[in-house]
Amino acid sequence: MLIVRLGAMGDILHALPAVTALRTAHPEWFIGWAVEPQWQGLLAASCATAGGHEMPIVDRLHIVPAKDWGRHPLRAETIKDIRRTRHELRAARYDICVDLQGAVRSAVLGRWAHPQRLIGEEKPREWAARYLFDEHIPTTGTHVIEQAIEVTNAVAHEHLPVMLPWLPVNEAGERYCDVSLAALDGKPFVILNPGAGWGAKRWPTERYGEMARRFSEIGYRVVINSGPGEEMLATEVNATSGNIALPLSPALNELIALMRRASLVIAGDTGPLHLASALGRPVVGIFGPTDPARNGPFGGAFRVLRHPESKRDHSRRAEPEAGLLTISPDEVWSAAMELLPDGR
Repeated sequence: MLIVRLGAMGDILHALPAVTALRTAHPEWFIGWAVEPQWQGLLAASCATAGGHEMPIVDRLHIVPAKDWGRHPLRAETIKDIRRTRHELRAARYDICVDLQGAVRSAVLGRWAHPQRLIGEEKPREWAARYLFDEHIPTTGTHVIEQAIEVTNAVAHEHLPVMLPWLPVNEAGERYCDVSLAALDGKPFVILNPGAGWGAKRWPTERYGEMARRFSEIGYRVVINSGPGEEMLATEVNATSGNIALPLSPALNELIALMRRASLVIAGDTGPLHLASALGRPVVGIFGPTDPARNGPFGGAFRVLRHPESKRDHSRRAEPEAGLLTISPDEVWSAAMELLPDGR
């Protein structure tokens, strides 16, 4: 079986519970996954079987730099890489391809593999992708995790459970945390993640700074996480907090290790929020133009804050969405206090 879900971080994490359930139920199946290079670290997990052997969640990764192809479609290197990918997918001789992305480009990749069956949702994210599928699976779930489970249930002809995904434990990531968190003196810490995919989803940095001050006052340390290109946001949050926090810019394997150690994570609709949720950490999600019922935290302990008049809008606007700005630090603080392990 070939899984196609190229990116991004949150979307892969939303597909992983279904594939984890599939792998657990069918350890004998060969599972491949087509993924963008920067997210392959999310798929490196393995788990010990009853016989004591390590079973990977994915037997083979197909690295597909589709975004790079789109930026340089006529470059000789792009054409060569596309030919390589097509040959690699076809040579793997997959029986089934499951498109969990629902886009035209993911369906085209599935076609390149020449599977006996190319399967996708009856109502994919991009409607045109439907015409490339051999089989269309109707889904009724609201959340994308539920929808992915429904698709894999139809493929496996059974009712698979919704479960936390397997995520890797990386020694280098653990060492990074040991060194980076040494300054916290072993005290519990909260992660604030001010970045998001675009400006409309970003709660103001000065409000994150206020949250940092409040946590510090009750004895928690604060880590500010920033992804590539978000370092300035972390600097702004720390400055408004009075420079009491620890800004970090971890790599993916380091971020996974960092999230595992956090007492609480506060973020908007972005990959690190979904990573924390997938790891079973308590999270407070601050949502604006995206719908948490469809792609918010799932399972575990979480609180989601969203203004009732916020509308779904995936326009890449630079300014925070109006409803997002109505969410106050007091509301976020109340949600956080409900989730902290000491109940303060």
